[in-house]
Amino acid sequence: MAIKRIRILGDPVLREKAKPIESISKDVLRLIEDMAETMYEAKGLGLAANQVGELKRIFVLDLKQREGNPDLLVFINPEIISAEGDLYEEEGCLSIPGYAAKVKRKARVLIRALDREGKPFEMELEGLGARAVQHELDHLNGVLYIDYLSPLKKNLFKRWWKKHKPR
Repeated sequence: MAIKRIRILGDPVLREKAKPIESISKDVLRLIEDMAETMYEAKGLGLAANQVGELKRIFVLDLKQREGNPDLLVFINPEIISAEGDLYEEEGCLSIPGYAAKVKRKARVLIRALDREGKPFEMELEGLGARAVQHELDHLNGVLYIDYLSPLKKNLFKRWWKKHKPR
């Protein structure tokens, strides 16, 4: 296992669409382990493969690790089947360190994906879980949460980023 470098806003890989996983190879399993280790090291709730420079449709999530009760979830080739309700809550991102903004998301989602063994599963999530799944799935499609900001808030963000972007 290895900690990968998390790509920061401005890296073109964050704006590219990830490719579906055709089979669960040793390389894919190693990537999942590396992504999990990287996410835990960075104290994030989720991490998409794009964020570590891999254009593969995988993300990892752990909504319980901050409670000291780790429960790693792996989503391969994920897709949202249904979504309902609305949430408007603050989000942050490991690829945009130090910044957070309120974003509108669906309050409840049903997601379908493969697990690390390649077995299909469906999971219904709400609240933070629903938000996190949508955030990570957006990464796989080359979309960042700041893309949902109003024009005024985008301008404020751009000024903030110019001053605070990691060197």
